[in-house]
Amino acid sequence: MNGSSDNLSPRWKRLRDFVWDHPAQLDDTALLARCQRTPGKSTGPGGTRRDSVRSAVKLVDRPTGLSAGASDRREATANLSLALRRLRFELALGVRTPWQAPTDGWRARVRKKQLAINPRHPEAPALLAEALDAIAARGEVRSAAEALSVSPTQLVRFLAKEPRALAQVNAQRAQRGQRPLR
Repeated sequence: MNGSSDNLSPRWKRLRDFVWDHPAQLDDTALLARCQRTPGKSTGPGGTRRDSVRSAVKLVDRPTGLSAGASDRREATANLSLALRRLRFELALGVRTPWQAPTDGWRARVRKKQLAINPRHPEAPALLAEALDAIAARGEVRSAAEALSVSPTQLVRFLAKEPRALAQVNAQRAQRGQRPLR
């Protein structure tokens, strides 16, 4: 990361001097600028239009090499939106960045030690990345939950909404000889 916060929405900027800078929370324009975009054809339901039009989209994030694609819809713009969302989740799972304190975006979602976010919300990948970065920085779920001002149960439930995230945390716990979280 270059340390610049120009492409972050104001919600993700810290009030103090530290800005958590993760690619999962970049705006669409900035994220697309980092990506190689490859159009393609797709197969499946949708008839002749789907088979003959290059509506599938694959995005590869150049700095990390992570990729995501979509061919679920008939329109290329709809597939681009899906591919961007999927890439954000790939970045959230695959990129760890230094973390010091909860962002304004995280704090805005916490009420009485509970995290209020739907997994389909546009900010979900960035919040997932922040949770995983906090766990990596603190070394343990309980300590990360305390730093994020949520209960450990809430943090585990949030991770469980993206099964690959919980599997990643459980793999780290297994290396330390700890039981898996459920």
